[in-house]
Amino acid sequence: MDVSIDAITNNIQLALAPVFLLTAVATLINAISARLARSVDRMRAVQQKIQEGGVRDQAMLDHMIQEANEAKTRGRLCTAAIFFDVLSGVFISLTVLELFFFQAGAVRSLQATYVIWTFVLGLISFMTSLSIVLAEVVYAYRSAGWNSPIR
Repeated sequence: MDVSIDAITNNIQLALAPVFLLTAVATLINAISARLARSVDRMRAVQQKIQEGGVRDQAMLDHMIQEANEAKTRGRLCTAAIFFDVLSGVFISLTVLELFFFQAGAVRSLQATYVIWTFVLGLISFMTSLSIVLAEVVYAYRSAGWNSPIR
């Protein structure tokens, strides 16, 4: 195991390169969490109005029930996106650890293919999360209530 300053510096640089992807993962989690919070807040507000019984117009009541169901679907999509984003973060973190330990020579029994697989799985999870976020945004736009009954 090489413990010179140059070798240690090189090992840290190699292991930290995927950390920039972790920044993107964290930023996406933050954005999705904000969308999820707004969707849940809207669903609760609509459900509260429905439960209070103040809405007399049947068309408006039906629209509000549909809106609450759409918010529930959006919440499920956001939750799935967060799951895949966190999974991506786990795989990328494993990649960082593997690179660091492989370069430091601490782990010789593991093969370098683990680094490739964890990084690829991290990218696939991240792309899956992005795809689900796109689906949620499109669904949110289409269910925006453009044709809501006049109050």
